[in-house]
Amino acid sequence: MDQARKTLNKILVHLFNDILKVEEKSLSKGLYKELTITDMHTIEAVGFTKSRNMSSIAKTLSITVGTLTIAINHLVKKGFVERIRSSKDRRVVLVSLTKKGKAAFKHHLAFHDKMVEKIIEPLNEAELKVLVGALQKVDGFFQTEKDKLKL
Repeated sequence: MDQARKTLNKILVHLFNDILKVEEKSLSKGLYKELTITDMHTIEAVGFTKSRNMSSIAKTLSITVGTLTIAINHLVKKGFVERIRSSKDRRVVLVSLTKKGKAAFKHHLAFHDKMVEKIIEPLNEAELKVLVGALQKVDGFFQTEKDKLKL
């Protein structure tokens, strides 16, 4: 069992690092090479369909509104997001994706779809069920840890 623990630790560390590296490299070679992986994850948190306020986006990303403000400033300058004052409360700033931002978001989703497809392609139904169940437990662990750390 000790060897299984070591192997699992090695796999989790490599997966975490490799997913980020592959995502980043995919961006740097594509249409959206001006975006960092942080930019792309911010675009993803803004979302595709509706405007969101800064605090809800910051909460999604587990960052402060101040940190998000810096990220949004960069994305506004690059033309991927826009800020709009709420018509109901002028103090509230809403953020939404521009046409360019929506195209980048779709590109990112396509990357994730390809990643998932390549992972599940060689699995039969029983293997897929086991993998999904195991990953749900891993996700549950991390959600619990995030809650403890108030992230």
